[in-house]
Amino acid sequence: MTDKTSRTRITPEEALAYHMEPRPGKYDITPSTPMTTQRDLSLAYSPGVAVPVQAIADRPETAYDYTTKGNMVAVISNGTAILGMGNLGALASKPVMEGKAVLFKRFADVNAIDLELDTEDADEFINAVKLMGPTFGGINLEDIKAPECFIIEQRLKELMDIPVFHDDQHGTAVICAAGLLNALELSGKRIEDVRIVLNGAGAAGIACLELLKSMGARHDNCIMCDTKGVIYQGRTEGMNQWKSAHAVVTTARTLEEAMKGADVFLGVSAKGAVTQDMVASMADNPVIFAMANPDPEITPEDAHAVRPDAIVATGRSDYPNQVNNVLGFPYLFRGALDIHARAINDEMKIACAEALAKLAREDVPDEVAVAYGRKLQFGRDYIIPTPFDPRLIHVIPPAVAKAGMDTGVARRPIIDMDGYVQTLKNRMDPTAAILQGLHARARQAQARMIFAEGDDPRVLRAAVAWQRTGMGQSLVVGREAEVKAELEALGMGDAFREISVVNAANTRHLDSYHEFLYQRLQRKGVDREDAFKLANRDRHIFAALMLAHGHGDGLVTGATRKNAPVLAQIGQVFDVRPQDGAVGITAVLHRGRIVLIGDTLVHEWPEAEDLADIATRGAAVARGLGLEPRVAFLSFSNFGYPVSERATKMAQAAHVLDERGADFEYEGEMTVDVALNMDSAARYPFSRLTAPANVLVVPARHSASISVKLMQEMAGATVIGPILTGVARPIQICSTNSTVSDILNMAAIAAGGIGVRG
Repeated sequence: MTDKTSRTRITPEEALAYHMEPRPGKYDITPSTPMTTQRDLSLAYSPGVAVPVQAIADRPETAYDYTTKGNMVAVISNGTAILGMGNLGALASKPVMEGKAVLFKRFADVNAIDLELDTEDADEFINAVKLMGPTFGGINLEDIKAPECFIIEQRLKELMDIPVFHDDQHGTAVICAAGLLNALELSGKRIEDVRIVLNGAGAAGIACLELLKSMGARHDNCIMCDTKGVIYQGRTEGMNQWKSAHAVVTTARTLEEAMKGADVFLGVSAKGAVTQDMVASMADNPVIFAMANPDPEITPEDAHAVRPDAIVATGRSDYPNQVNNVLGFPYLFRGALDIHARAINDEMKIACAEALAKLAREDVPDEVAVAYGRKLQFGRDYIIPTPFDPRLIHVIPPAVAKAGMDTGVARRPIIDMDGYVQTLKNRMDPTAAILQGLHARARQAQARMIFAEGDDPRVLRAAVAWQRTGMGQSLVVGREAEVKAELEALGMGDAFREISVVNAANTRHLDSYHEFLYQRLQRKGVDREDAFKLANRDRHIFAALMLAHGHGDGLVTGATRKNAPVLAQIGQVFDVRPQDGAVGITAVLHRGRIVLIGDTLVHEWPEAEDLADIATRGAAVARGLGLEPRVAFLSFSNFGYPVSERATKMAQAAHVLDERGADFEYEGEMTVDVALNMDSAARYPFSRLTAPANVLVVPARHSASISVKLMQEMAGATVIGPILTGVARPIQICSTNSTVSDILNMAAIAAGGIGVRG
């Protein structure tokens, strides 16, 4: 485990920078209605706001119609049990609670606000939360120590008419139950018959056992252990009412004794709590859920060494079968909020677990397999869906909502379930899934990535992150002393020993680089001395020569110089001209939509044949990102009107693709609203596009650049690129305003081979 832990190490400086840049914290609040004119303000506040106020006073249930209540969850803690760090107080828990709030938004489009209550008194905590009930559609309790967490949750459930859910308890329990259902399916056992041993009698452990018992596990077959051993009937030491509820008649007194002949082990305790001897003593086809974080009770390697027939799950992402709460709480609340539920009951939790279990048994979409870099198929190493499975958002909430309706906790039942599923699909933001896919494929490739600008702190931070997050090896072009000094200034001096610093002075390949460059450029007015100087003195050319000779697998540059001169220098080593087939495609991601715009880098003024090439390259990038390409040739006119020479070439480009027999959807010329808005497109029923375009080909490079920068500056869009395509080797050129994350994204694109000429 040492190598995996070190490969994914994050330094304190990186973590602090992430939370501080570009603004302190992890989320903003933005208005969802117009707020620009005097009329807008009059409707939003006085006098217009008086109308919904009176409506809610007359009929309180209309608060779900006129306010954010129906899609708003409070993430609340007092910081008495922060992660594995203990009682550090309410203020210290705020980064965790902000993180939980953004997970709600990211995975289920649920708005969430974090609230940190500065009290350890259960009654004060209960009263504070109760009084905030009108504001929220649900309450997510987090990081509250036992036994207060049991008291607080139970009382709030009794006092409030909205869902109250302690995720540390029930989130773990739901995912554990889902995985266990499938593990038992694979091992040919029934939950009613298996012997279960649980180690860790805290909030999560007790909730796991209670949920499994409600799903059919027999009380007498379940043994709970804590730090003092087995919880048996008659034990008095270290007991409380919640543990006593799970005491059983047994002669076993230690975890080791309890494990003999057990079918299932559930661990929410501590690293190393389970030995290989304990695992060896279990029944045939044992199920081991070692969920302690960050290190499990026993590693899968150690468990499988003595029991190859074991099915093992952990809480870690670097092992198969991760028990991850993010598979549960966002979708539980999504389903509960959408029926205006009064509570999240056991039936809804069981429905969530069963839906997760069923989803893992279905064929996995190709984009999920691509994102994880391996084939995912129901079996011993895949019993729980992955967190980035796009089906979760439209599979789990309907199951939860139906269970809520069937058990009478829904204020507003869903009538059209098919329509509801479609609205959930529309909530899915592809941005994170696409980026996750890029980085997963890059991690699978383990590329030696050349970072050409080793004097830039952003590039160095990206290079260190590339190495430490297990993406591959970082090769930094720069002078050793300068790189070392800069890393020390960044608080990352220890990383100097991890990355490889390369330059003309320390490479043994310089002679072959010189000869290669001279042979390439000798008929372009470059003599041997010029070639020598170019290779020695220009880091972009040196880095490109490294790549050309196979001394690296990908190249990222451009963070310190404009695109054009960087492309020109790379062109000394590789063919990157328009006539060589090179094209620049930029991905623009905004409000859950992604469009690719080209050409943003190479073609200054493309003609119809060039535009067809750009479309083909854009379609290839789209497929590389997991999208089904739909290309629109953009203009200021639609299908011949008004007539213009500049619009005509866009229409001609579509005819070129007709002649080539392109294997993707394309259409044009058309205006941008017709390309992206299906209502506008409806005026042209003959259009060959079956959905909004996601590859936009524009008339010239200047219009492409203007479009991208306008979206970035005015709308706050995320921009990836320009992605250099149609070249022989993986080369990506960043922009001068790139962040560390931007540079890493471009490195991931290079490592994944997106854009390489096939």
